[in-house]
Amino acid sequence: MAKIARIWAREILDSRGLPTVEAACQLDSGMLSVSSAPAGTSTGTHEALELRDTDSPRYLGKGVLKAVGNVNSVLGPALVGIDPSNQQASDAKLIEIDGTENKSKYGANAILAVSQAVCKAGSMEQRLPLYMWILALAQQVGLKPVVRVPTPLFNMINGGLHGAGNLDFQEFHVIPASTKPYSQGLQMGVEIYQTIGENLARRGAIHSVGNEGGYAPNLFTNADALEVFVESIRDTKYSIGRDVFLGLDVAADSFYKDGEYIIRDKSSPLDDNGLLEFYKSLNNQYHLALIEDPFQEDAWESWKKLRETFQDQVTVVGDDLLATNPKRVQKAIAENACNAILVKPNQIGTVTETLKVIKMSRDAGWKVITSHRSGETNDTFIADFGVGTGSDYVKFGAPARGERVAKYNRLSSIEGELSRIKK
Repeated sequence: MAKIARIWAREILDSRGLPTVEAACQLDSGMLSVSSAPAGTSTGTHEALELRDTDSPRYLGKGVLKAVGNVNSVLGPALVGIDPSNQQASDAKLIEIDGTENKSKYGANAILAVSQAVCKAGSMEQRLPLYMWILALAQQVGLKPVVRVPTPLFNMINGGLHGAGNLDFQEFHVIPASTKPYSQGLQMGVEIYQTIGENLARRGAIHSVGNEGGYAPNLFTNADALEVFVESIRDTKYSIGRDVFLGLDVAADSFYKDGEYIIRDKSSPLDDNGLLEFYKSLNNQYHLALIEDPFQEDAWESWKKLRETFQDQVTVVGDDLLATNPKRVQKAIAENACNAILVKPNQIGTVTETLKVIKMSRDAGWKVITSHRSGETNDTFIADFGVGTGSDYVKFGAPARGERVAKYNRLSSIEGELSRIKK
């Protein structure tokens, strides 16, 4: 049985040109795995702490040398000699060493990079594809996932903190029907994405891209972006409501101030009830399949009211509300605040903790969406994770930019492997 011989880390750049942590795990058999931690631009206050070198002018205070040092001097040495296939033991050791609820001592970015590197090493040691190894780990915590390639949520237009100050809502989604095979959904997404770009150019709108590869156009209102979707999809062979559906990641925290929500669709600020009425009107017009973070992260009563209003007609997704945090998830289940979770491993810090949060969500009957972050690397770990956990959906951004496309291509590869296994 192989053992961990050495773990080390270095500072690399993410897709925004900002530093992040990359960790390597070498086994005494000579096998080597590498994984990196993503980072968010729009982060909830309940997330695990991403450790940055805020007291240094390097990279404008965004360096991660402290987190890298924590891997090299503390976290890595602590795992030497552990069997890499015992993910729960290695993650428990990382949690114990840090000793804080939000990973603030050594940094969630350091801890997650190590946890993922160990997970990859475990799959090598077991001689299993990473997604099949993650399936085995999921089964260890009581999950019973069906291994399939999840349906992609394509973030076609970027606004909010991911855009260029153009729109209030953060993400505008085109979602293939879940009955479509992944390869067909990917083709649909690419064709619609290219058509949206052509449509924006024809309108004379700016069609550069935002943090996640979606267009960042200079439109007048958030509803205009949905109208662009409708027009563009009409120009393809696909139909809304049959082939594809529309969704929103509102990220309401980003435009919430002093108890009010300020959006360009309305001439005056909205309270929670006013914003709910606006969502109702959008849904009546565009028949949304999904809405994420419709209210600020602690507006529990408003989340409950929206759930009661939409029932199960719209998937209500918690991201900032939940932050992949078991205590937040438990409260949301008790209060019926949402019916889906956006899972981001770096919000909690380790592979095992993430799997346990998914188990809680599944037990509540929720849908699971495995998600990237706006600051990504070419690491495709999250694609395998989405497959291995049996996620309903994955969210990797637009079908553009290398760090996003790497993950979509990885899913294509897995789809091919699974089809060969079935034969």
